[in-house]
Amino acid sequence: MLNYTVLLSATPPDVPGYLIAPFVLLIGLIATGPIFFPHFWHKNFKVIAVGLGLLVLAYYLFVLHDHHMPAETLAEYASFAILLSSLYIAAGGIYINANANATPIINVGILVVGAVIANVIGTTGASLLLIRPFIRLNNHRIKPYQIVFFIFIVSNAGGMLTPLGDPPLFIGFLKGVPFFWTLQHLLSPWAIAVSALCLIFFILDSRNKEGFIPKAEVKARNEAKTEFFFTGKRNILWLAVIIGATFLNPSSYEWLPYIPLEGGIKVSFVREIVQLTAAILCFKFASRTALNGNHFSFDPIMEVVFLFFGIFFTMMPALQLSAELASSPEFAAKLTPSVFYWVTGSLSGVLDNAPTYANFLSLGMAKYHMNYANTAQVHDFAYGLAQSPETLLVLEAISIGAVLFGAMTYIGNGPNFMVKAIAEQAGVKMPPFFQYMFKYSLVYLLPVLALIWVLVIL
Repeated sequence: MLNYTVLLSATPPDVPGYLIAPFVLLIGLIATGPIFFPHFWHKNFKVIAVGLGLLVLAYYLFVLHDHHMPAETLAEYASFAILLSSLYIAAGGIYINANANATPIINVGILVVGAVIANVIGTTGASLLLIRPFIRLNNHRIKPYQIVFFIFIVSNAGGMLTPLGDPPLFIGFLKGVPFFWTLQHLLSPWAIAVSALCLIFFILDSRNKEGFIPKAEVKARNEAKTEFFFTGKRNILWLAVIIGATFLNPSSYEWLPYIPLEGGIKVSFVREIVQLTAAILCFKFASRTALNGNHFSFDPIMEVVFLFFGIFFTMMPALQLSAELASSPEFAAKLTPSVFYWVTGSLSGVLDNAPTYANFLSLGMAKYHMNYANTAQVHDFAYGLAQSPETLLVLEAISIGAVLFGAMTYIGNGPNFMVKAIAEQAGVKMPPFFQYMFKYSLVYLLPVLALIWVLVIL
């Protein structure tokens, strides 16, 4: 998994505010390019994303003379890209199909199953395993809202019960939060989020009858029996290897070799080699039937890899400046569980939720004079100190905000953009960046987030 450091203690004083302009420009182009100049954008987005990322990288190296932040970001990006690519390849070789036309209740069942297994194979693994079957089952009446709610539930909210579920929670586990802490303390918000979103989806899906024409061949088969087809079983083993390799963290196991960075940072490479090797072997020996059935191609993952290269590197000054603001005495004095929830969440929607979680966990512990680098103190912080029982609620607020708000935009969590790309490849006309927010996130997701705030955080 990603190995984020404490930006709060490493923020250089000379990061200029205007350096966030490339990040804002890239996000703006991601939002507007597919709408106003789609041909130009689809032809040039790789060059634009990489170019803006390299521009910020060059400024850090040659103007700020900061080599630490770029090196750490490169390591984080490599881990991110390799994990997502490996999971994409493994899931692409698993073909699931049923001769049925999905009803609203069947769709809700799929979303609930996805929300449960996301805690075992991660939101990325669950998303990639189920998105293609979900689209196929609904191909008689597929609509963008169905993919959006899939992102809300399977790609984000579902993974709140274990550290395996979502990258922010895995970072907390590596830093000292007990493995079963999430199941003990986040079960209620998980149930509220998944239940509320599934209820809203069921209402919307029940009204989706426009253009509903059951396929004749499917209807004929369903009258006899429902057939279920599954191939690519060997890929489940590769999927397990890739997910299991996420635990090969040199910070947790001293016997693992690593690349040392300034500040005692241990950069993993064994984990990435295992995942890449598994992905290569998985693709080489994958079932051709499964790959063909999924219309497998590398285009969706390449789009994610190139865009997130730009996002990771242009995001460096934005993360550092936000951390500097958050650590100011004026801001720290106003930190309450509610503030942690909304601020962590808001930034998680636009700055990637994993580093945001790391920043605010560090900040929350600093408020109580505790050290984020000390695993024993992280453990104590997670269960509430005798003199400050509020720390338990603070960690709950940070965790819930980082996970749930990751669904607010396409870039809040890694699986979001991947699901969008796969859906578009399948012919679904997905909403652009801002339309996703204003038509779906703010209308359907935000009220659920507010409900959780009232019931759990306040």
